[in-house]
Amino acid sequence: MEGFSDKRVVRNVARTCLTFLLMILMAALNRTNAYSEDGDSALGKKIYEERCQICHGTNGDGKGLVGIIKKSEKSGRVLDVRPRDFTTGVFRFRSTPTGCLPSELDLMRLVDVGITKSFMPPHKDELSMDEKKAVVAYIKTFSERWKDEEPCDPIAVNKPGWVGSRTSVEKGLKIYKDMKCWECHGDDGKGKGPKSNEIKDDWGNAIPPFNFTTGALKRGTTPEDVYITFTAGLDGTGMPSYEDSLDEENRWHLVSYTLKLMGAVK
Repeated sequence: MEGFSDKRVVRNVARTCLTFLLMILMAALNRTNAYSEDGDSALGKKIYEERCQICHGTNGDGKGLVGIIKKSEKSGRVLDVRPRDFTTGVFRFRSTPTGCLPSELDLMRLVDVGITKSFMPPHKDELSMDEKKAVVAYIKTFSERWKDEEPCDPIAVNKPGWVGSRTSVEKGLKIYKDMKCWECHGDDGKGKGPKSNEIKDDWGNAIPPFNFTTGALKRGTTPEDVYITFTAGLDGTGMPSYEDSLDEENRWHLVSYTLKLMGAVK
C-alpha cells in the first residue's frame, strides 16, 4: 500500500508541476502578445504622426494644418479642402453598403492607392505591409464605432458582359434622366446641374457634384468601381445609394452611361 501511495503522491506532484508550467507558459504568451500589440500601436502612431497628422490632425478630426489653409476653386466657388474626420467613423469610399463601416481591405486600399484628384497620396511603395496594417489599426482608435460595430459584408459585384454596349448606354441615359442625376451632375455630366450649388455634406460644408467628363472618379474608374459607388453611395455626402431604388441590372446600365460620359466607351 505504501508503494501505491507513493506513486499517487508522485502523480499529484507531477500534475501540479505541469499545471504550474502551463500557467507560466500562458502568462509568457500573453506578455508576448501584449508586447506585439503595443509595438503595432506604437508603429501605427509613429507612421500617422509622420505621414497623416499634417492633414488629418493630431486627434484624427481632420483639423490638421493642410485642412485649415488649403483651398480649391470650382465653378466660381472657393471650397475648403477638408481631410477625412476619422472620429465620426463615416467613410465615403467603401465596398460595403451605405451606413456600414468600411472593410479592412477598403482602408488598406486607400492607404495603398490614395484618392484620385485629392490631396490623399498613395503609399503603396512607401510603406511595408506591416506598416500599413499598423496605421490602419491606429486610425480605428479615433472612433468608437470600431469598438461597437463590425463591418458589413462587401457588396457583390458581377459585371455583365453587355456593360458599355450601345444598348446599355441608351438605357443608362434614360435612367440618368429618370433618377434626376442631371439635377446635380448636369445634362452633360459636368457637375453644373440646377442644384449643384445647393449640395452640402453632413457637416454643412459645400461640396460640388462630380464632373464625369474628367474621367477620374475618386474611388476608381473601372466599371466595378463605378458600380460600387452607385450601390454603396458616398456616406456623408449628397450622393445616395441606389441599392434600394434601382435593381442590379439598371445600376449596371447607369454605369454604362457614366462610362460614356467619362470617355471610357464609345
